[in-house]
Amino acid sequence: MTSPWPAAGTPLDQIATPMPVVDEERLAANIHRAQAYFDAHGKAFRPHIKTHKTVGVAEAQRAAGAIGINCQKVSEAEIFADAGFEDILITYNILGAAKMRGLRELHDRVPRLSVVADSEMTVAGLASAFEAARPLTVLVECDTGGKRCGVQTPEAAARLAERITASPTLRFGGILTYPAPGSAAAVEAFLVATMALLAGKGIDCPVRSSGGSPDLYQAHLVPSATEHRAGTYVYNDRSMVRAGHCTRADLAMHILATVVSRPTEDRAVLDAGSKALTSDLLGFSDYGEIAGFEAARIVSLSEEHAVVDISECRDRFPAIGSVVRIVPNHTCVVSNLFDRMVFHRDGIVTRVEDVAARGTVW
Repeated sequence: MTSPWPAAGTPLDQIATPMPVVDEERLAANIHRAQAYFDAHGKAFRPHIKTHKTVGVAEAQRAAGAIGINCQKVSEAEIFADAGFEDILITYNILGAAKMRGLRELHDRVPRLSVVADSEMTVAGLASAFEAARPLTVLVECDTGGKRCGVQTPEAAARLAERITASPTLRFGGILTYPAPGSAAAVEAFLVATMALLAGKGIDCPVRSSGGSPDLYQAHLVPSATEHRAGTYVYNDRSMVRAGHCTRADLAMHILATVVSRPTEDRAVLDAGSKALTSDLLGFSDYGEIAGFEAARIVSLSEEHAVVDISECRDRFPAIGSVVRIVPNHTCVVSNLFDRMVFHRDGIVTRVEDVAARGTVW
């Protein structure tokens, strides 16, 4: 079979489906809107590359003014180190000999590498793997309501910071949180309390990092945070529209899919199954929104098929062979389902880029 990846200049209606496509104008607008907001509020911005996993997009974010990037795993960070990124934060507890070997190698070639920890065990493992001649920067992760990882109180954060500070092979870099949406007051209170405890112990806390796309444009409500991390904003998705973070005009990514069957008057089937659309519901009752046919509902996914309930729009829904545009519930997962990403301007392909960090889950 010939390559499904289109050449620059190809109209979108002539490319193979299912295919994720990214609108260049909307992408650029999302990047510059976010950076302008942080510049106006005097905060540093550190995009999370998990959404796009693509070097070209990260370079555009850096060119717009981002101070560095946020990665989730060591192998993900390696891709961007290879591409010349020199300021990388990995927001994940790193444990185990194999991962520690990779982290040491990464530290040797990234001038400003930092990681997080939320337990004595994680700190001890990091301390034993590095050397005093070139200590590793470690931030304490704090749970301010997001209920993932993180120490539970400012007192626990201060104790762990002391442990990091006492290790000659580590450098305490500050504190970090991934909060629940709408929790700015709680985040600020936690940061202020932790900073006061650290000051009382004579420990400097240079970085106070908060994050999340849903609250991206509320970051100024956490004045003690020095930087913000966000990923989804760059493409946006259905969940971001629901949250009021963006409008449909800000959706940079769609998945093109073909109607391959209409077996009953109330059911259509698309060629974009779980291998092309995320199974994440994120509180929705269906698996994506079909642009222009919002009354249709993608009610189930198998590997290669999306089953659509068209009972509310059966007379208008496209015929077999037609191509529709799907707004994914969660764009970050879609990026990890494809080897490459197609970019376009006004419906004409501009470039195809490798999703270079696809599958980097360790």
